Amino acid sequence: MGLFGNQFANVVEWEEYRDDVLFWKWSNREIKKGSRLIIRPGQDAIFLYNGKVEGIFTDEGSFDIESEIIPFLSTLKGFKFGFNSGIRAEVLFINTKEVTVKWGTKNPINIPAPGLPAGMPIRAFGTFCCKISDHAALIEKIAGVKQQFTIDDVKERVTSMLDQLLMKWIVREGKDMFNLQANSFDIAKGIQEDLDMEMMRIGISIAVFNISSFTYPEEIQKMVTKTASQSVVGDMGRYQQMSMLDAMANGNGGGRTASDMAGMAMGMMMGQQMAGQMQQNFAGQQAQQQAAPASSGNTAAPAGGCKFCPECGTKTEGMKFCPNCGKKLM
Repeated sequence: MGLFGNQFANVVEWEEYRDDVLFWKWSNREIKKGSRLIIRPGQDAIFLYNGKVEGIFTDEGSFDIESEIIPFLSTLKGFKFGFNSGIRAEVLFINTKEVTVKWGTKNPINIPAPGLPAGMPIRAFGTFCCKISDHAALIEKIAGVKQQFTIDDVKERVTSMLDQLLMKWIVREGKDMFNLQANSFDIAKGIQEDLDMEMMRIGISIAVFNISSFTYPEEIQKMVTKTASQSVVGDMGRYQQMSMLDAMANGNGGGRTASDMAGMAMGMMMGQQMAGQMQQNFAGQQAQQQAAPASSGNTAAPAGGCKFCPECGTKTEGMKFCPNCGKKLM
């Protein structure tokens, strides 16, 4: 009998081929004499007997179940393996690593906004990190009826709460509806606290919650782009000219008429600007001519007579004719 005593021995282990699984249950198999328990890094093992937790093992390594595990189980401390008998127990393997999950709103969320009765429809995207932190709550709420629990299961639960939480924290923190990204840290922090409180009920903690981007409807995005372009140009007239040039450059087929009209309007605007510039130049020239001093012989002498002859430069002392060349002075 000693030669065949361990012929039914088995290895209780979770090879963890999938990183997206948070726990996996080894069940429906009888543990025989000589069986071993293997716990890998990033795993915990929980022994369940008749649905009750018998022991939790967190140290990694390979252990003989009869000599190193059974003595620590509350109900099975005195259990003795026989040749044809074993224990039919369940072992729940827990993934203790922190897992990162991508999330995104399934549908646009209508956020209350001034001037928009139906609200501003937005969508959001980001990531969150979660891990199992309460074994007892997990077993009570989830593991008792499931063979395994995956990230997709967690994501489904989180996504079902996101719409309400985004609405709550955007309204509270997002003072500028068109600049939500600037407030994304405070919004994400509030959501993380609420999510963590809700998910702890099933033994899972939300360690990190990030919002990577907000997206607006296409029409709003175009308005924001145009406003940014206008602020860069600075002058409304130049902005209109640029818009007309774009219309002319892109006009084709059914849009050719609109392009021609835009070209005519631009031509009229440029003509008006040229005419205004010419008037300004003409007025400036007149002002310069009126301000310039008399420099020719045909220019009348100022009141009181000339002190010097404009022809030869001789001093005249208010005389009517130059004493040197005879030039008439007044």
